[in-house]
Amino acid sequence: MTTAEIMFAQPGDRTIDRKQEARKVLWALLAALFIHLVVAYTLAALGGAFSPAFPVEEKPAQLTLVDLPPAPLVPKNSAFMETDESKQSVEPPKEKTFESNANSIAASELPATGEAPLPSQQGKERPSVDLETHAYTPEIKGAIPQPSMAPQEKAKPLETPQQTPQPPPMTASEQFAMLTARPTPAVQSSVMPTPAKVRSAYRPLKDRTRISGNINNRGISSVNALGTPLGRYEKILKDSIGSRWYTFVDQKRDLISIGTLQLRFDVDRSGRVKNLKITENTSNESFANICLQSVLEAQLPPIPDDVADTLPSEGLQVDGFSFTIYPN
Repeated sequence: MTTAEIMFAQPGDRTIDRKQEARKVLWALLAALFIHLVVAYTLAALGGAFSPAFPVEEKPAQLTLVDLPPAPLVPKNSAFMETDESKQSVEPPKEKTFESNANSIAASELPATGEAPLPSQQGKERPSVDLETHAYTPEIKGAIPQPSMAPQEKAKPLETPQQTPQPPPMTASEQFAMLTARPTPAVQSSVMPTPAKVRSAYRPLKDRTRISGNINNRGISSVNALGTPLGRYEKILKDSIGSRWYTFVDQKRDLISIGTLQLRFDVDRSGRVKNLKITENTSNESFANICLQSVLEAQLPPIPDDVADTLPSEGLQVDGFSFTIYPN
């Protein structure tokens, strides 16, 4: 007889099955939640990359006032304009526009046609500003006249000395009179010799340039310039450099080409040139060497103390000092 075994589920086995099913459901929920988070994050990232950015609201600019320390009281060099002897005036101008070697009052030959503080006039189209036309005059140094030598007498043949008669011996009264006699003062001339004045006749070449200015006062072309010690020193500087430059150009005219060269340099209190630099050169190297030599060999006097005290520590700063060779 076959024995059949019938198995019955116990209560403990059912509890274990329920726990396993609950764990499976929990893990399924966690996996679904994780998948949803990954999908949501991916969609958000892709949507931000391809969707147009919203304009950011611009905030109005705010102005803040800050108290700054006062700037050092070091006056800058004023623009220099040379004043020709024919345009010098005794009275200074009411308005100082330029620093110069002498006073001049602004005037214009034509009506005002521009905004610059210059006279209106016809002339050549040049980058420089020349108010008159005159040819180049080389430097002529005056010389102090040397005293003329007295004419020399011809040498006479030696003569045989002759014996002169001896004077008689003086008495005691005659000797006393000679000792007490006062010498007669020599007559001095009141006219003192005056040495010749040393003066340079150097004048640079100038051609009137075409200018459109705002000066309404009619007269010979001139500007409002105030003659100052600094302006007079700048005139000495320009003449000293310019006279040498013309000499060097005449000596090496065949080696230079047409163009413009600009320099920048400082002049210290003793009159020495320092920090010399070329800022522009449209000519050749020979022309540059001539310009540099003209500045380095310039014999400048020391800057007067009253002028040097108003300048920066570097001294007189010269910027844009130019030399030009024109085609005609």
